[in-house]
Amino acid sequence: MKKFLKNFGICVVAGLGGYLIASAFLSFMKPNKNEKGYIGPSEIKIEDGVMTPETLLAFGRISDPQVSPDGEKVLYGVTYTDVAQNKSCRNLFISNIDGSGKRQLTRYASSVSCARWAPDGKSIYFIIDGQIWNAAVGGTKLGARRQISNVPSGISEFKFSPSGNQIIYISTIPGPVKTPKDIDPNLDKAQAYVTEDLMYRHWDHWVTETPRTYLAQLANVTPEGSTDLLGEEPYELPTEPFGGIEQLDWSPNERYIAYSCRKLTGKEYAFSTNCGIYIYDTLTGSTIPVKTDGGYDTDPVWNEDGTHLAWISMERDGYEADRQRILVADIHEGATEQSLPSIENIRELTANFDNDASGLVWHGNEIYFCSMRPSATQAILKTDLEGRITQLTKADWPYDFFSPWLIKDGKDGCVELYTTYYCLNFPTELVKVSIKGDNTSAFAQISHENKHILEQLDEPSSESIHLKTVDGQQMQCWMIYPPHFDRSKQYPAIEIVLGGPQGTNSQDWSYRWCYRLMAQQGYIVILPNRRGTTAFGQEWKEQISGDYPGLNMQDYLTAGRYVKSLPYVNKLACVGASYGGYSAYMLEGLHGDLYDCFIAHAGIFNERQMWFTTEEMWFANWDNGGLREYAYTPGEIGPRGDGITFGGMQQAGAPYASSPKAKRHYANSPDMMVTNWHTPILCIHGMMDFRIPYEQGMAAFNAAQMMGVPSKLVIFPEENHWILKPQNSLLWHKEFYAWLDKWCK
Repeated sequence: MKKFLKNFGICVVAGLGGYLIASAFLSFMKPNKNEKGYIGPSEIKIEDGVMTPETLLAFGRISDPQVSPDGEKVLYGVTYTDVAQNKSCRNLFISNIDGSGKRQLTRYASSVSCARWAPDGKSIYFIIDGQIWNAAVGGTKLGARRQISNVPSGISEFKFSPSGNQIIYISTIPGPVKTPKDIDPNLDKAQAYVTEDLMYRHWDHWVTETPRTYLAQLANVTPEGSTDLLGEEPYELPTEPFGGIEQLDWSPNERYIAYSCRKLTGKEYAFSTNCGIYIYDTLTGSTIPVKTDGGYDTDPVWNEDGTHLAWISMERDGYEADRQRILVADIHEGATEQSLPSIENIRELTANFDNDASGLVWHGNEIYFCSMRPSATQAILKTDLEGRITQLTKADWPYDFFSPWLIKDGKDGCVELYTTYYCLNFPTELVKVSIKGDNTSAFAQISHENKHILEQLDEPSSESIHLKTVDGQQMQCWMIYPPHFDRSKQYPAIEIVLGGPQGTNSQDWSYRWCYRLMAQQGYIVILPNRRGTTAFGQEWKEQISGDYPGLNMQDYLTAGRYVKSLPYVNKLACVGASYGGYSAYMLEGLHGDLYDCFIAHAGIFNERQMWFTTEEMWFANWDNGGLREYAYTPGEIGPRGDGITFGGMQQAGAPYASSPKAKRHYANSPDMMVTNWHTPILCIHGMMDFRIPYEQGMAAFNAAQMMGVPSKLVIFPEENHWILKPQNSLLWHKEFYAWLDKWCK
């Protein structure tokens, strides 16, 4: 707290209307109308039923549904995009729980996030421009909004205590990376980053700030009124780069806050995925470790009476794609008010379940969760405290379902799950899934945000197929066909090579790699679930580790040969991003004359260079054999004569390694195969991509140019691993389809 106050100053607190509100920031605004710069729903008109990149940007994007305290209404956000303004903006909507009575609550020019109901259901709290606001919900509009917080560094997310009287919120403190103003304020025109810490970048930003979580009374959300849950500990909370408020959860009695944190710094942080589970006691200020060994332990959730805590756990340190298990612990209160709780009987509920679990939600003594299944779709399942698992959504439903935001007990033993879903043909919508006592299921969509667009489009068709691999396994693939597909005609085709390297080609809807859009441009699309994908058990998933150039490449060639053999396919493109970009570069050197062009987005080209430049070392380290640190001895920088040390590090994943995995990877890295390149290739990269630095894409393009291969380079100076700004996205799509059409149509 002292550090927080030092960084952000102190506000004077004054009472008002039963609430303590900092007088310096108390602010009221009139009921909102359309603010200047407001972005609303698109009224796009579609010609000839054909989806275009402009159509993709016109879809409204539903997110973060929140049920009212009485269970009768749902609050959610919808993001709309304006290409001319080159921005997207998220505003709030409300409807009855069955989807009727939909109305728009906000029309702000700035995005609204983290909207939450007040305990009485009469108002909502939300974040806009980095502060928390409150506004009454009544009639057909939102009342005047009132500023609740004054945190100079801003607030990104918050979570209410069960009573609504307290919150935890995420803000920042200065990070390990210094800028010129930190060193000399007079150097106001200097631009530099200065660090002595290996963990100096995360995906798309330099670590000039560190996220921290604070506890405050709702009546006094100021630096003065806030307590840093980590105290003086020098760690992130939540853990970067993707952790958020879901990494913390209030106990039902409001005394405890469970959280996930990687309590490591420097090289240990960079090479380890060890995130532990902890409980913070708001009464005593003490922190109780729950589990601190192994790999990622994340997403803690309390059950309804606070007697159990469940979370997602990976067993092995350093492996970011280990199986995601469900662990649960019994929590027993201390004998006295000041006594700390005891944590007992930590156990796994998914020991006999060979897939990843995510999105835990308690209902009574059961935990509902999501998992990718062998049908290559994401299902909702449940487990009891004995580890008995039941799948609730049907295997033959061609949709991806997500964690319920409401679970209700209905009549005759029926359980109603309110959740979100999507598929290859439409983006996220709200849906109700009904589970009867005999485990029969039915669902009904309750929102129709993009109905006015979808009704104007001709719809592609799809099917699931299985192909025999070179070693006799069965590989599931999705096939997507253009609208009005005619087997007597010929079509160009696209093979999608997946990123990750772990993940699954499921019924995924993406605004960056939209398979429906590809099909509606007249392409047949195949999505192979090669070795490394997550829906088919841990053995299939883990085979890719240490075998980047091996069987999964053969899987891709198997899928490509199948498609190319079809009588209605004339030409075939191979496209992918991230590890998929690596795969495109790799297949460029392996395929012979199978593919007619390639597109590689943010791909790995030179694995040796990648090891030394990626910002999260466990990513490159695990799959190349691992690395252990020696104690550094001054004067012994460089090899010690044993062939395995360099700069005080025992080598495994580094280029000078003795690891068989590393040797094989580096010997078969895409850059080692450029003498075989002969097929047109488009290389795309963002310069703010720190996971796979943009020099990888430039090197691949340079190699193609020097080999005389038709090639093009597209670099986005202000984009990261993904292309997010609307006009950049539109340009990306134009270059993408221009390249495909040039070489395949």
